[in-house]
Amino acid sequence: MPVDVILPELGESVTDAILVEWLKSDGEAVAVDEPLAVIETDKADVELPAPSAGVLHTLKADGDTIEVGETIATIDEDGKVVTKAPAPEEADGLSPAVRRLVTEHDLDPAAITGTGKDGRLTKEDVLAYLETMADPPVSEPEAPAPPPVPATSGDGERREPMSQIRTRIAERLVSAQQTAAMLTTFNEVDMSGIFDLRAKYKEMFADVHGVSLGLMSFFVRACVIALQDYPDVNASIDDSDIVYRDYVNMGIAVGTDRGLVVPVMKSAERMSFATIESEIKRVALSAREGKLGLDELSGGTFTITNGGVFGSLLSTPILNSPQTGILGMHAIQNRPVAVGDEVVVRPMMYLALTYDHRLIDGQTSVTFLVRVKDLLEDPARMMLEV
Repeated sequence: MPVDVILPELGESVTDAILVEWLKSDGEAVAVDEPLAVIETDKADVELPAPSAGVLHTLKADGDTIEVGETIATIDEDGKVVTKAPAPEEADGLSPAVRRLVTEHDLDPAAITGTGKDGRLTKEDVLAYLETMADPPVSEPEAPAPPPVPATSGDGERREPMSQIRTRIAERLVSAQQTAAMLTTFNEVDMSGIFDLRAKYKEMFADVHGVSLGLMSFFVRACVIALQDYPDVNASIDDSDIVYRDYVNMGIAVGTDRGLVVPVMKSAERMSFATIESEIKRVALSAREGKLGLDELSGGTFTITNGGVFGSLLSTPILNSPQTGILGMHAIQNRPVAVGDEVVVRPMMYLALTYDHRLIDGQTSVTFLVRVKDLLEDPARMMLEV
């Protein structure tokens, strides 16, 4: 019996995806868990693994929109391989990210020097080649070329079709606004305690654990503790039921060249500071390289997003449906604050908690955020969980 290759669940609120490209050809032998195709959602590009070993028979073409649960190919475990000459890009062993760059810029892979294993091209090789094209070597002056025809119309406007991924992102955002009663509450946190602790222990921490002590682990740990104290913020609404959880699957928004991606750290309540730091760096790197697994993009129960890395001072983040809470971090600025009867300058950050008012009332949202603030301002409390 042939084994169906089905588009699995791709994360909360994702119902369809685009088949960007097949990594294996129709009639080609595949191994179990070998990447078959690149799938694009409004969250990220992911590789779809083979559920079984055998011969692949594709049912969908590159560029097709496919629904979750739809069969896009079959694998004949007893089939015969169709032998054919590989396409140039297949012979070069290009990764999906490299293929996309080569296609987008209409490049000849043979003209680029590969520095990867066995001389294969890497994403960095293509980017470096593009830089040399943008900054060509100095040569003899030539006659000036005619000015390019502007892409704008006579009234100064330019019309371009919205990409499929941008269209789906827009639909998801509008849907989130229409299906949840979103409100945002704000507070600010004095980062002095965290800065002092990091300055004192960061070198020792790195020596012992092999990973640097960043800021995000403090926010993840503070939120985990607060979510256990206020389970409504870690819950979700399913029709007329409320789904409560004893675990925390923490989503961390990561900026990539295709926009924000939200990989999920499963069971974050079990993680130490060192494990959190290692996981954050791992999923961030995987997100930027387009190597996140399907299971790493689904199942989140709460999300943290850091607009401060882009310079944002204050914002109102949008919920990642069906989650009922998302914490927004912002830029750290030295500001005068009152401490007792004195005015001192401290590194301050505004925090924003967007929540679903259908499940979380104002008191819970405010006290949750105050709990996070208190833990961050006295980081020793996170170690002692008091």
